[in-house]
Amino acid sequence: MAHLSVEMLAADATAPITSAGHAQLGIAVLAGIAVLVLLITKFRLHAFLALIIGSLVLGAVAGAPLDKAIASFSTGLGTTVAGTGVLIALGAVLGKLLADSGGADRIVDTILAKAGGKVMPWAMVLIAGIVGLPIFFEVGIVLLIPVVLLVAKRGNFSLMRIGIPALAGLSVMHGLIPPHPGPLAAIDAVKANLGVTLALGVVIAVPAAIVAGPLFSRYAARWVDIVPPEKMLFSSGSGSGSGEPADSQAERTFDDPSKRPGFGITVATVLLPVVMMLAKALVDVVVDDPRDSLQRVFDIVGSPLIALLTAVVVAMFTLGRSAGFTRGRIASTVESSLGPIAGVLLIVGAGGGFKQTLVDSGVGRMILDVSRHWNISALLLAWLIAVAIRLVTGSATVATISAAGLTAPLAAQMSTTHAALLVLAIGAGSLFFSHVNDAGFWMVKEYFGMDVGQTLKTWSLMETLISVVGIVGVLGLSLVV
Repeated sequence: MAHLSVEMLAADATAPITSAGHAQLGIAVLAGIAVLVLLITKFRLHAFLALIIGSLVLGAVAGAPLDKAIASFSTGLGTTVAGTGVLIALGAVLGKLLADSGGADRIVDTILAKAGGKVMPWAMVLIAGIVGLPIFFEVGIVLLIPVVLLVAKRGNFSLMRIGIPALAGLSVMHGLIPPHPGPLAAIDAVKANLGVTLALGVVIAVPAAIVAGPLFSRYAARWVDIVPPEKMLFSSGSGSGSGEPADSQAERTFDDPSKRPGFGITVATVLLPVVMMLAKALVDVVVDDPRDSLQRVFDIVGSPLIALLTAVVVAMFTLGRSAGFTRGRIASTVESSLGPIAGVLLIVGAGGGFKQTLVDSGVGRMILDVSRHWNISALLLAWLIAVAIRLVTGSATVATISAAGLTAPLAAQMSTTHAALLVLAIGAGSLFFSHVNDAGFWMVKEYFGMDVGQTLKTWSLMETLISVVGIVGVLGLSLVV
């Protein structure tokens, strides 16, 4: 059996891989992913440690010397953290300023004040989309659950009619739109253009959120007709952990508008990095000349680092100072935002190490060689790989990073738009059918007071709808862009 070490592959990256080599690499992939799945699901090992062990197993079975496998993993981890870690940190700071200043409450309160009964599900998906843009999915759930429960109770709505649109808005942002960790890591892995990915992601995210949110919630409310659980109304504050009733927390915040930044300035601050990155993508399309001074300016202004850094600095004034924060309070808010993302950064970094081990072992080239003989779209193949990893690991982030590493060679001959669509296909696949091995499944179940069967009929189907609508949108766009 051929030994395909990292060193040998690096010496001749274009050398053909024999059938025996393909078989060995296929076994290596299965072994690495099997160990990863077993450690996460059976032994409940943290994904960071599971990814390290899975990477070493993959390299060993592929025939790479252990020191080379370690070097590949370390290189991938460092490159991924360098490429996405700062952006994830900046996004966390922006999200924390939005939450602590009351800016998120302002957005919620303003939109709900304008929404009537039939419009409420649409208002909820809009709220979740705006609030979920700069913050992580789990944080978004904690932030919006009190609002969902109160709106459902006071408006006499089925909890599913209000809750599913909110969850759909958050989930779509999490899987498809940077600066969330999964999309950022995939963009880095396949070398896609962030601005183009963001623009196309929005095009796909809107119909996915509508179908899986307000439209699907009509049926979900019939299948699972529940009212807000009383125990959660008294324990689901906006992450405060105070234990006081959600009603009193909400009223204390919502009834003091002078302590919160205005709606317009809050939305403008949240959308600022998006606008800057989209502007760069637009200039790249219109000008398309690296020597042009306008394009060079927008290459800097619209870079993810500068766009997010600018938004954070602006938010310190438009959100922090508007809410009456002192310099010390702003500093403590920034500091407190960074601690909770340590686990996310480690998982993303380790996922990058796993991806690099796949690449250096020749797995990516093997998939490229084998898939040439398949009558299947590269975009659909990427989606199917992400779906498979999502189903067995339960982690959208792990599925995104692993699938991106496996399919990155497919992007080498793709246009800029199709490379972006490859990222979105992977992101859509990573959301497919959340079930009992996904922490998000249990969060939704407990917050909404459902049993496992009810959660599968609502949350799990909602995630599947997002995934399917997402890949349909990707394949449709691939025909016209």
